[in-house]
Amino acid sequence: MFETLKNVFRVKEMRRKLLYLIWMIFIIRIGCQIPVPGVDSDFFKQWFSSNAGDAFNFFDAFTGGSFERMSIFALNITPYITSSIIIQLLTIAIPALEEMQRDGEEGRKKMTAITRYVTVGLALFESIAMAIGFGRQGMIPNLDFFKGVVVVACLTAGSAMLMWLGERITEKGVGNGISIVLTINIISRVPSDLTLLYENFIKGKTIAKGTLAGLIIAAVILLVVVLVLILNGAERRIPVQYSKKMVGRKLMGGQSTNIPLKVNTAGVIPVIFASSIMSFPAVIAQLTGKGNGTGIGSEIIRGLSSNNWCNPKQLQYTWGLVLYIVLCVFFAYFYTSITFNPLEVADNIKKQGGFIPGIRPGKPTSDYLTNILNYIIFIGAVGLIIVCVIPFIFNGVFGANVSFGGTSIIIIVGVILETVKQIESQLLVRNYKGFLNN
Repeated sequence: MFETLKNVFRVKEMRRKLLYLIWMIFIIRIGCQIPVPGVDSDFFKQWFSSNAGDAFNFFDAFTGGSFERMSIFALNITPYITSSIIIQLLTIAIPALEEMQRDGEEGRKKMTAITRYVTVGLALFESIAMAIGFGRQGMIPNLDFFKGVVVVACLTAGSAMLMWLGERITEKGVGNGISIVLTINIISRVPSDLTLLYENFIKGKTIAKGTLAGLIIAAVILLVVVLVLILNGAERRIPVQYSKKMVGRKLMGGQSTNIPLKVNTAGVIPVIFASSIMSFPAVIAQLTGKGNGTGIGSEIIRGLSSNNWCNPKQLQYTWGLVLYIVLCVFFAYFYTSITFNPLEVADNIKKQGGFIPGIRPGKPTSDYLTNILNYIIFIGAVGLIIVCVIPFIFNGVFGANVSFGGTSIIIIVGVILETVKQIESQLLVRNYKGFLNN
């Protein structure tokens, strides 16, 4: 990795891309500090610290703290992420979208345009809900129509601008812009979380207790990172043999290759899906001002919040963790079924004159791939759950209440590895061009 970074600064084009990325990150972080006009940021920050639970902590972590500050980037790229998920799910139900997805570069451009429109629509809907819901609770002093329009316009424009900046990073910078923006947001929260851990478990303790607590915290973080690295790198390779055929007067083909199936086939998507669904009821309750009520509804909302899981004093709420695990497994299978079609893969192998050794082409190959896929999806889901549950247990038992956890670490490590791979591939292409030009 360090050698790759050295090569980046030696190459003018790569250096320009990296500097462009740094400039975009600087602009994004500045925007996260600019408050929305007409909003009482101090009031909202106090309200957030006293009322918001896991639902908004999850949201605030993904927005890099801009939601807590109620800045112009308060919605951040969450509408874009939601929009992308919705469009991917709709490709199953709407044949036109499925056909568009398979239509090469032209279809990809159309899908991107649709995703943009849905993103703006979601941002507009969320900003209206926030302006009305929070405005009535005092976030917007002397709320009237004009002030509401200003807040809605700022929040919607901020989300649209971040989407545009993410696309510019993808086009002119390095890596996937949207993923990089999300990663930077999460990383920006890590120092405050580490400070919170220091104040809760190390500050004011004896040297022995403080050192032990620091070692335990470092061991938990290191363990999660190592598990994420193993999970991201693990794959099952299915061997494929292609038969020889005559091309003119030459006998071509006969090579062996493989189909790499990642163990964590769905990535972090199952966790995001499960967390979003479980956070939704609490968000609605907070917007309507009924987040701290009593009764069975409030008990259910407390059970859905990961802040209450694995707490020895409130073990009755840990049923939410069981539901979370079930949802993660379900979405792991569900999302993989959308993105990987064993029947289509088997058909392509057959058309190209290939076969899996010991397996007949056609349906037997498809059935074989399905069985292998079901097995590795379960292994990947279990690994994903372990990575996510470790911080939940740590937070519940010790009351850490930090915003970053398994989900955040998976995103950070995954995006960093993917960005480094893209940098290496671009450097490799440049070297090949240099050889060809000699």
